[in-house]
Amino acid sequence: MTPLLIAALGLLMVATAFLSGLFGMAGGMILIGVLLALMPLPTAMVLHAITQMASNGWRAFLWRAHIRWRPVFVYLIGCALALGLWSLSRYVPDKPIALLLLGVTPFMARLMPANLKPNPDSIWQGSFYGFVCMGLMLMTGVSGPLMDTFFLGGKFDRREIVATKATCQVASHLVKLVYFGGIIDQAASLDPVLAAVAIAASMLGTTLARRILEAMSDAQFRTWAGRLITTVASYYILYGGWLLVTRSSAMAF
Repeated sequence: MTPLLIAALGLLMVATAFLSGLFGMAGGMILIGVLLALMPLPTAMVLHAITQMASNGWRAFLWRAHIRWRPVFVYLIGCALALGLWSLSRYVPDKPIALLLLGVTPFMARLMPANLKPNPDSIWQGSFYGFVCMGLMLMTGVSGPLMDTFFLGGKFDRREIVATKATCQVASHLVKLVYFGGIIDQAASLDPVLAAVAIAASMLGTTLARRILEAMSDAQFRTWAGRLITTVASYYILYGGWLLVTRSSAMAF
């Protein structure tokens, strides 16, 4: 990659890490879309994993006093089960279907009965969401709005949501790095200079967001986070549907 493109990606990573540092979400989803447009899928997944590990790891460190460890450990059980299943199948999904699933799942979670609403303190729900979110991450690169909906469903304050979700994401992206960097048949390698820029940019963007998050109220955080989830999920549905339609039209001719 040219120095100019590396610099442009660095600025994008600062911006997306800032967004994720503020709401604990969305930045990674924007970044993976850009990376997939610029490079092969395995390489994009590896770079995205490194970027998100740095961003989420630094975020977890900054808010370490607010991490809820029990939901983290339960969530990781589901992640381990998903890695085991995907390692056996080495499945690489069809992009339109994966995007549609990513967009639909948050709305499905919201329609669940009250006694089945997302609850990050629940052991069985934590394992289930860990399994599903890890599966989505190995298919699409991100766990998407579903994971955000899950953590917003509990009684955590904004700092606990950001800190706990960031800790879970570090492990999730590590699994993705191992999967796309070594397990699949077309494992990817990465330029060390680009990896270093990604780490530094992610940590900078996360740090810049800290004071704004502190100034927010929990009500403001939940309101804007909910709107963000709806917007991103709707985009995935429209984009995945468009890809599906255009592909079907091309096959018809």
